[in-house]
Amino acid sequence: MHSPVGVRAACIDIGSNTTRLLVADCVDGELVEVYQERAFTRIGKGLAASGAIGADKIEEVVAVVLGQLAVARAHGAGEIRGVATAAIRTASNGVALVEAIAAGTGLQVEIVSGEDEARLAFRGAAAMLEPETAARCRRLAVIDVGGGSSEVVVGAAPDRVGWWASVAIGSGALTDHCLHSDPPTPGEFQAARHEVAAALAGLAPPCPEVAVAVGGSATSLGRVAGTVLDAPSLARALTVLTGAPAAAVAERFVIDPQRARLLPAGLLILEGVSRLLESTIQVGRGGIREGVLLEALRA
Repeated sequence: MHSPVGVRAACIDIGSNTTRLLVADCVDGELVEVYQERAFTRIGKGLAASGAIGADKIEEVVAVVLGQLAVARAHGAGEIRGVATAAIRTASNGVALVEAIAAGTGLQVEIVSGEDEARLAFRGAAAMLEPETAARCRRLAVIDVGGGSSEVVVGAAPDRVGWWASVAIGSGALTDHCLHSDPPTPGEFQAARHEVAAALAGLAPPCPEVAVAVGGSATSLGRVAGTVLDAPSLARALTVLTGAPAAAVAERFVIDPQRARLLPAGLLILEGVSRLLESTIQVGRGGIREGVLLEALRA
């Protein structure tokens, strides 16, 4: 069923950990989700060592995008946008991936800058706030923990960004660099915490009234820790994540096993950002895909 205003669009977001599809209707200027799915393509894995996306990985991503395009069209999406984020913009051959997707699927994918990624994540998250939260929030922080980078944005809803930073640390990169064991050892956690602190050092964001975290790490962490990520809930979640292998955590909390393996890193990044903002973080909704569609529909 199409939306009352006749606009149904889709966004395919090619990230460092996952390639995600969102199909949504625009109803009175707001988005209503129709369908979404993800595939763990892990483009960022091993990228630090080689600097380039492997030919097999490019082939895999093209196949995933082709499948998601078919799904989007089957759900009636007219306009379909494609964006690529941190792993692709830092890879030496990120353009080759975009060209292969265009050749294999016809989709033109835009490699977004860190600034654009931050802006789009903020807009998408702000649009999905609960009305009572939006009404009392003059200064909002949005944290989007990705696989290869994390965006921290402070501003006013719906789209007024006042301060932003895109830091080169994400759940996939931090896992690959520091958290080699399953579950990670105390020494690995210590090294990862130091890496998070170094990545956030020197940042001085304004303190928000409300802080929300979006993205796969935040959503999955909400299942373990609850929707309010204060210090006690993060400590309890850390105990859970250090006490069992990722497969057991995934089964207990109904999380994708690949996401569960990345979750300790996501927790450490959110813990560090919470300290930076001097604010408790809530698990939010929305993000870059919603931001892309809102901007597309406005245009």
